[in-house]
Amino acid sequence: MPQDAFTLRLTARELDAALTGGRVNRINQPEREELSFIIYTGKRTVKLTLNVNASDCGAYFSEDDRENPLVAPNFCMLLRKHLQSAEILSVEQVGFERILAFRFRCVSDFSTAERVLYAEIMGKYSNLLLTENGVILGALKTTSADEATKRMILAGAKYVLPAPQDKVNPSDRAALRRLCDCVTGDLEHFLFTRVAGLAPCTARMIAEGYRGGDLADHVYGFIFSDETQPCVLERDGGAVDFYARAVQGAKPFETLSAAQTYFYAKRRAQKTLEGARRRLTAAVNTAIKKQEKRLAQISEKQKEAQSCETVRVKGELLTANLYALERGMKSCELINFYDEAGGTMKIALDPTLTPAQNAQAYFKKYRKQKRTLEALAPQEKETRAELDYLGSVLPFLASAGSLDDLTAAEEELTDMGLVKAPQTRTKKKRPEIPFRAYEKDGFRIYAGRSNVQNDRLIRAGAPDDVWLHARGLHSCHVVIRTDGKPVPDGVLAFAAGVCAKYSAGKGEKIPVDYCPVRRVKKPPKSKPGFVTYTDFQTILGDPALAE
Repeated sequence: MPQDAFTLRLTARELDAALTGGRVNRINQPEREELSFIIYTGKRTVKLTLNVNASDCGAYFSEDDRENPLVAPNFCMLLRKHLQSAEILSVEQVGFERILAFRFRCVSDFSTAERVLYAEIMGKYSNLLLTENGVILGALKTTSADEATKRMILAGAKYVLPAPQDKVNPSDRAALRRLCDCVTGDLEHFLFTRVAGLAPCTARMIAEGYRGGDLADHVYGFIFSDETQPCVLERDGGAVDFYARAVQGAKPFETLSAAQTYFYAKRRAQKTLEGARRRLTAAVNTAIKKQEKRLAQISEKQKEAQSCETVRVKGELLTANLYALERGMKSCELINFYDEAGGTMKIALDPTLTPAQNAQAYFKKYRKQKRTLEALAPQEKETRAELDYLGSVLPFLASAGSLDDLTAAEEELTDMGLVKAPQTRTKKKRPEIPFRAYEKDGFRIYAGRSNVQNDRLIRAGAPDDVWLHARGLHSCHVVIRTDGKPVPDGVLAFAAGVCAKYSAGKGEKIPVDYCPVRRVKKPPKSKPGFVTYTDFQTILGDPALAE
């Protein structure tokens, strides 16, 4: 995003017009590097967000309702102490730097003071600093003097601007003209590397708009014009960037503030979605590894116990030949009357036991191994069912396109004990998340967002509704509400496409089974999402049809 000095100048102009004369009602710090100011402007209440995270730094209005920590961080407490109820005098850009200065008049019972909050929007060096009379009262990120910053950021230190770049300040028209008189090479690269305060995209816009003539006037006019055509560029449903000037194919907005509000809200939703997806996927993969380890242990024990029949035969051979054996023997070789070829079997003996006791020891070992096999069989079945269930969750997480999708999956995983329930200040009844809903040629089509929703979808379906599921693959369950009418081929193909889209088919065309809901049964005590079905037909599901 172009949070360069060019864009911040226009941002400061809009913020100044919107906030001057407003009063600070509340200050919160929802994230470690993010502050929010609730400001009453005289006409309405707005929420100003100052974000100094390296990847999301900016100053913009926001509309989201974030949960704040129960105990405010130290810097937030400092701002509340010094800026609560303060009047905003102005919002200005400092020179042509990536710094905004918010000036406040702070009135107390005993004094009146003017304080300045500096928002340094400089990527990984972004910071918030509160000053009074040029002295730092506190900063979100403090540091002593070092080679990287060339300045001290500590309470009590004098506030100094970051060291200037070795570039020409475009507000100095004489210096800008001298620079433009000696342009060499690619104009876009030249402007980006030699003119201060320009992001690569801004330099590209200036270069693309140059049609000959006085270059210095063109550059200065572009940078310091108050004209704005704000827009947000989107791709694949996500916000890519916002711009102060028009960009082909981008979504237009009336103000730069509105564009930033939209961009950052969408950006935050994307980050929240991906963060939740990673967290839940990691929890499921951890559970899968645990069950795979358990299955391997079961298989190893089964392998060890597989010899139980051989152990039983040894006990019977010893019992049949007690007369020929004596205490103290370490082994014996007896004719195996179970071997049709008449072969022999060598049997190890405990010399401290009698032949009869050795036989009983083998029978005891046989009974133990047989009990082990009997006990392991349901454990193996249960573990394989758990692995199959966990595998069915992954497609839901991978295909989730909204927080509702992931919330439905998280609720299911919480109920199954795979993730911890989120801690909230008050216990609220969880709202029921709706199914994915579609409409095709007058038919309503619903798809489950999780295995629990899949079960609920079947229970809610009428006997003559059409149920669909990917054959041999994990997928969402889909139900077509027929209302007693025959389902056209186009509707069936669309529903099969939805099923394929939200499946483990990874975007490929896959076979999808379908049948009336009355032919779908859920076995007692089975895992969420597991059903059996009969009298079905199969159609090829194309996920492209569901777009």
